[in-house]
Amino acid sequence: MILKEQVAIVTGGGSGIGRAGAEIMAREGATVLVLDRDAAGAAATVESIRAAGGHAEPLVLDVTDDAALEAAIAGVLARHGHIDILHNHAGAQVAGDLEQVAVDGFDRSWELNVRAHFIAARLVVPAMKRQGKGVILNTASSSGILYDREMIAYTTTKHAVIAMTKQMAGDYARFGIRVNALCPGWVDTPFNAPFISQMGGRAAIEAYVREKVPMGRWADVAEIAEPILFLVSDRSSYMTGQALVIDGGETVV
Repeated sequence: MILKEQVAIVTGGGSGIGRAGAEIMAREGATVLVLDRDAAGAAATVESIRAAGGHAEPLVLDVTDDAALEAAIAGVLARHGHIDILHNHAGAQVAGDLEQVAVDGFDRSWELNVRAHFIAARLVVPAMKRQGKGVILNTASSSGILYDREMIAYTTTKHAVIAMTKQMAGDYARFGIRVNALCPGWVDTPFNAPFISQMGGRAAIEAYVREKVPMGRWADVAEIAEPILFLVSDRSSYMTGQALVIDGGETVV
């Protein structure tokens, strides 16, 4: 098991890609702290991991609550003594172009998609520096490297995540800390509900995916979990500051 005895925190781990990433890390030996504001979702991920013989604990909080996040991370360090992996995955889609998007929606998107990643990383880095190693994985999106129709809040924040990832990577490589960005394309999870609604429903989004993605289909969460494992493990030990795109070829056309 390539993550044996490691401790990993996964924000937004209660569903979708976050759950799949948490499960594969646990399968490879990590103790996974499943952080989500949805208690039922966090509990379901933990139960799935434990049922498969892995080790996991729920952390129920909103990542935009700085004090709660700081207390949670301090608690992990107190109980386990180290944090080896932080996967900043919690995020949100907010639909709308420049004129349509609600300003508070834009602000919420920034707070969740960028600032919460920044705060969580800021909180774990001192421990990783003391250890002389650590991995931070920030979830961006293929929307962080291309235009995404009428989604200004989402694309702005995901571009920012990639820039922030590169800055973190450059600043902390000398401490043995690697920082990369995960950039999924179209993955069939409830996360896409705002864009699906904006497009006019399921039939419209299916046609859009067939047209825009060369592979002609959505990804399954399992197809994103394996790249997550690659990025958080020593399989990518000489890789930092990179944005790994898994999008069925959408960004090459």
